[in-house]
Amino acid sequence: MPDQISVLFVCLGNICRSTMAEGVFQSMAKKDPYKSLVGKVDSCGTGAYHVGEEPDDRTMSTLEEHGIKDYAHAARKVNASDFDKFDYIFAMDRSNLADLQRMQQRKSGSKAKVMLFGEYSGTGKSEAISDPYYGGRQGFEKAYEQATRFSENFLREVFPDVEAQG
Repeated sequence: MPDQISVLFVCLGNICRSTMAEGVFQSMAKKDPYKSLVGKVDSCGTGAYHVGEEPDDRTMSTLEEHGIKDYAHAARKVNASDFDKFDYIFAMDRSNLADLQRMQQRKSGSKAKVMLFGEYSGTGKSEAISDPYYGGRQGFEKAYEQATRFSENFLREVFPDVEAQG
């Protein structure tokens, strides 16, 4: 049995996409067969715009509508130690990915595998999760759908020998 994995989700402000992904992933990771396989799960932003704030109300209501009612988070900015604390750091889009890769280059020997979360799209093409902040409700639903699909595909790939219950 592999050691527990740790996962960090990153977007720009840490109130919409990364919190959506964290909430979805955390919900899956709390259930069998993953609860003993996944350790630390967190999210943050590449910018400090919303540090200390709760996730966007639309993120929270979307999660709640899909049965995720126990998610809580205060926004924070990514820091250099995250590259040592987490096994996987997932960017929500290519701009976030480029920022993270630049940060990681300055931190030699870090363990984190930094990649676009949408590499786990399941479509054969990587997908970005578009920022729904300035749009309507539909963007949050799309972010939820993508976060769910990417999480399921990631967990299946990392833990091929376990079958999800549910």
